[in-house]
Amino acid sequence: MADERSADVEAVVIIPAGLDPETLPTPTPGEILASGAAATVADPDLVELASDLAGEAVDFIALIEAIAGGGHPEEAVSLLLLELSALVAEGSRLGAIVDVVPEGRFEPDAGPEPDVDPLRDALREAMGPVDEYVDVVDPYGEPEMARGSLADDLTLITSDLMHGLIHFQEERVVEALWWWQFSFLTSWGPAAGASLRAIVAVVSHVRTDDLEDDDEIVDLRP
Repeated sequence: MADERSADVEAVVIIPAGLDPETLPTPTPGEILASGAAATVADPDLVELASDLAGEAVDFIALIEAIAGGGHPEEAVSLLLLELSALVAEGSRLGAIVDVVPEGRFEPDAGPEPDVDPLRDALREAMGPVDEYVDVVDPYGEPEMARGSLADDLTLITSDLMHGLIHFQEERVVEALWWWQFSFLTSWGPAAGASLRAIVAVVSHVRTDDLEDDDEIVDLRP
């Protein structure tokens, strides 16, 4: 579901041209798409939810691109703390509503996925010593710990959000929400939660004392 990526600035620009909060379309429920496929009818509340999430997704992906391209080295952790928190809050709205199901329970082809392979490597380099962390696999399952990677998580989240944005850009509101909701519950939601916990731990350590003498982490301190 999520491909992964690396380092030079041009290689990590993956938002389709024109996709920013100012230019995102305002879909019309039931509108016939240019491709000839009819969008599933969406009520105004779902249109508003999709628009909010699309805007948040664009902001998040723009930040990830900037960090992967070497931007914000001194504020990376602080910015990730803010953006991940906002993204999880927006995603939680999807988890709190009933299932969003496209007409015919069919997802139109979103086209080729953006190549995000270079992104993971660039993020891993940018995150440096805080990239790897340890997390509980399932808080309600067997007490099992696993190693995680912020680079892997952020790339996975980016890929999932991009997939939904392709539907949204084509004014397939319900299809976009269906994908974002399903992948929030199974993929980008858990990844966002795990990476947010890791980022909070970094901030906690830096603000207390465990990492105070670690010179390697100085560039990532909030």
